[in-house]
Amino acid sequence: MKMLREKIKDAKRIVIKVGSSSLTYPETGKLDLAKMEVLVRQLSSLQNAGKDVVLVSSGAIMVGWQALGLDSRPQAVSQRQACASVGQARLMMLYQKFFSEYGQHCSQILLTKYSLVHDQPRNNAMNTFEELLRLGVIPIVNENDTISTDEIEVGDNDTLSAIVASLIQADLLILLSDIDGLYTDDPNKNPNAQFIDEVQELSEEILKLGKGSSSAVGTGGMATKLNAAKLASASGCDMVIANAQDFHIISRIIQAEKEGTFFVANQDPNYQLDQFLEAL
Repeated sequence: MKMLREKIKDAKRIVIKVGSSSLTYPETGKLDLAKMEVLVRQLSSLQNAGKDVVLVSSGAIMVGWQALGLDSRPQAVSQRQACASVGQARLMMLYQKFFSEYGQHCSQILLTKYSLVHDQPRNNAMNTFEELLRLGVIPIVNENDTISTDEIEVGDNDTLSAIVASLIQADLLILLSDIDGLYTDDPNKNPNAQFIDEVQELSEEILKLGKGSSSAVGTGGMATKLNAAKLASASGCDMVIANAQDFHIISRIIQAEKEGTFFVANQDPNYQLDQFLEAL
């Protein structure tokens, strides 16, 4: 019997999400440029292998407050929007530099809840993705934090990456964060917590395993990742939650090695993205 993970090898269109904490040194909160370079090399290699690749990257606010010399992530929404404005430009500058070193084109797509909920801008976004992927470009996606407060107050890029995966009909979504995957309990608090290698059905019992965020620089915890899995699965997209400590894990995941927790897609024939978005 063919292992369910084996179908990852056949994934043609892949969305990869990295969180803010995955791009920084834990001691200082500043960007780990060596890790970013490995991430870019991995994505470029996937594109060279004939895959369609989309990166959903957090980090704009974090880069912004670091660049502006603030001591910590600001609490006021207006300050976070200002930090996002500074940080997004700096983050894209770095991505452009790294991707160009591997002869790879990347682009920026900033989305808002408004642009996703309404038909015309959502279709425009979908057409833009399709054309960029046809041209061999790697789109880099983030929430438009400068003008949208929805994400800053209640949202997360786990959900955004699942929406993007659904929008472009991706085969695989990889969520990379500071956790190994899904456990039966918080492994930091319960030494008897067991790792869950594979989830074939997102039952209520599984969904209840979601916990809050333990990251000082990110916004999403396990609950948001399980919600992302629910959306991805319903749209027919497999998903993996894995640890971003070493971005070489991407190639191991694509080779169907047992890394992270694998969520098997169970496409819902009644699923409609616009209905999900309206419920946000």
